[in-house]
Amino acid sequence: MNKILNTFYKILLVGAVVVATLPIKAQNPVVQTCFTADPAPMVYNGTVYLYTSHDADSTANNFFTMYDWRCYSSKDMVNWTDHGAVASLKNFAWMNKTNGAWAPQCIERNGKFYLYVPIHGEGISVLVSDSPTGPFTDPIGKRLIDSDHIWQDIDPTVAIDGEGQAWLYWGNPGLWYVRLNEDMISYDRSIGRNGIVSIEMTPESFGSKTGRDGKPGTTYTEGPWFYKRNNLYYMIYAAEGIPEYISYSTANSPEGPWAYKGQIMKRTDHLAFTNHAGVIDFKGNSYIFYHDQALSINQGFKRSVSVEQFSYNADGSIPLITPTKEGVTKSVANLDPYQEVEAETIAWSEGLKTAGNSQEGVYVTNIESGDYLQVRSVDFGKGAKTFEASVASASQGGKIEIRRNNPNGELLGTIDVKNTGGWLNWTTVKSNIKKINGIHDICFVFKGGEGELFNFDWWKLKK
Repeated sequence: MNKILNTFYKILLVGAVVVATLPIKAQNPVVQTCFTADPAPMVYNGTVYLYTSHDADSTANNFFTMYDWRCYSSKDMVNWTDHGAVASLKNFAWMNKTNGAWAPQCIERNGKFYLYVPIHGEGISVLVSDSPTGPFTDPIGKRLIDSDHIWQDIDPTVAIDGEGQAWLYWGNPGLWYVRLNEDMISYDRSIGRNGIVSIEMTPESFGSKTGRDGKPGTTYTEGPWFYKRNNLYYMIYAAEGIPEYISYSTANSPEGPWAYKGQIMKRTDHLAFTNHAGVIDFKGNSYIFYHDQALSINQGFKRSVSVEQFSYNADGSIPLITPTKEGVTKSVANLDPYQEVEAETIAWSEGLKTAGNSQEGVYVTNIESGDYLQVRSVDFGKGAKTFEASVASASQGGKIEIRRNNPNGELLGTIDVKNTGGWLNWTTVKSNIKKINGIHDICFVFKGGEGELFNFDWWKLKK
């Protein structure tokens, strides 16, 4: 990412530090190393996996430029580990498409993970993996949804009801669904039109508006998010537009009828002109993910995922939620620094990018002097004596300052990084650090000369 794009946030964050030991307050957007959109969170085995689309740094033809789908994970809702691009348009050998990797969603069933992806102009397809972070493969060699409205087949959302039936919804500006078969890569064709059921779009179901043609219509536009909570089914969606806001409807059955319940998030200048929400419950808390354009400073084709914590009302209704820069302020778990922590596990960063491949994994790169990353809720226990890091450099190298709480906080130690003979020639460097007890945020501040300094793969503490 162009470092100029981060200047705005750097001014806000550093300027907000009244006392050097105060933590950085901003948490949104949750990813700062690239542009992400269309968040699709999935809770599995005590971890949140966040699947996103990916807006390219360079926009082509003044339109969405999207080639792959990314995944991030968190056990605490404040630190997010980057797993890189877990799938791309290249997964589909039967299709010659170079752009249009739009909003995904992933679900687990019987130990396998099914990633439903829309490809602009090519409808909805499915990929499968044995791991939530891939690699994903194409199990059927063709698009999954076989319809006569292929350009409207976008934004798939999937859930499994209490009876074990999986449902796949999608659509712009209509709303359709199929009943997926047990294999999750085909669907029951005995209902609707060759298996596809069209939802009746009424004001009672999705609110009312007057269309551009002057005719009455509903507020539903796109980006449905379908799930069940307690005994109620929810359909959250992007409404009206442009710009879009977020609304929702509920039903007592996965097939409806749907009843309009109102807005969840109003239009603001902070949000992007499109939107797409995802909602989960995790470790006793409820969260809504959405995307905005704060990271690119109001470039609508370069969006960024944010998240807010909220509480349902007693009757199951969703309150009006205000987007914030603070985001999730309380972690639900502490990070263990006495095992290897991936450097791409980040709460907040400035100026950095990530890179990786199947051999090297993901690592932090594009490190220049003055850049930093923050990790929150680190449990030092009774204190550590040594800090270790895996680094690689083909340049002059530099230094890693380990600071408590923020980039200007108490200096705990410094590590020297020298030229290792290559950007992927990894070596482990060590340094003694000041002993501190308890739970703290820490910042790694990078210092050195001009240009890129080194790459950063992992770190850990030793007692």
